[in-house]
Formats: sequence, C-alpha cells, structure tokens
Amino acid sequence: MNLIPRGFYLDDIFDDLAVSKHNDMKCDIYEKDNKYHIEMDIPGFDKKDINVECNNGYVTITAEKTTENNEDEDKKFIRRERTYGRIQRSFNFGDVDEENIKAEFKDGTLKVCIPKIDANQSKKIINID
Repeated sequence: MNLIPRGFYLDDIFDDLAVSKHNDMKCDIYEKDNKYHIEMDIPGFDKKDINVECNNGYVTITAEKTTENNEDEDKKFIRRERTYGRIQRSFNFGDVDEENIKAEFKDGTLKVCIPKIDANQSKKIINID
C-alpha cells in the first residue's frame, strides 16, 4: 500500500514556484472619509515584528521574523511552510498627510489609516510677474 499520492513530489515543486511573497501579505485597500485604508493579513507575526513607513507618498509595510530556536535539533522537516525572514510590500498613494498616519495590529490583521492631503492644500499657486 502506497501512502504517498501519485505526483506528490512534482506537485510540491509547482506549489513552491507559484507561491509569491505577496501571498503572505494579502490586503484590501479602500478609500473612505477622505482617507486611504489598508487592511492586511499578516498571520504568525507579532506587533514588534512589523514596521510601517511612509516616504514621499509611498507606504511600505515590512514584517520580519527569525526562525524559532530549535529545541530539538534532531528534527528533520518534511515540509516547512511557515514564513520566516523578511516580507515587504509598498504602495504609492501620492500626496498624503504623513504626520497623521495611524496603524493598529490585532489578531493577525494590520489596519493602516492614511489621511489624504486636501487637493487645494497641496497646490502651490505661483504669481506671474
């Protein structure tokens, strides 16, 4: 009796190739009340592992986690799917109020609220001589 299904090893190779780092940081982005909102799933990370930065309208979210201390060094992994290392996504929102961006992380979901700059506020009117 064979417990390993046919094509098992070949399926693993294609699964590994098809997975992108973005699969670990799925998100929804929407506008509401003159603000952009990002809701991103980052399961398995702690608040201290996550960094949110804004620079010239680009919001970058980075999560980094090192491997667990292997208490039992005799472990021989058959498959390892949990994310370790650094994952990152960036989004360009243009003119935003960088000073008032707020972020909250709870139950594996990061919520970022990014206020827009009023279109009239960001315009610079130049007097013609």
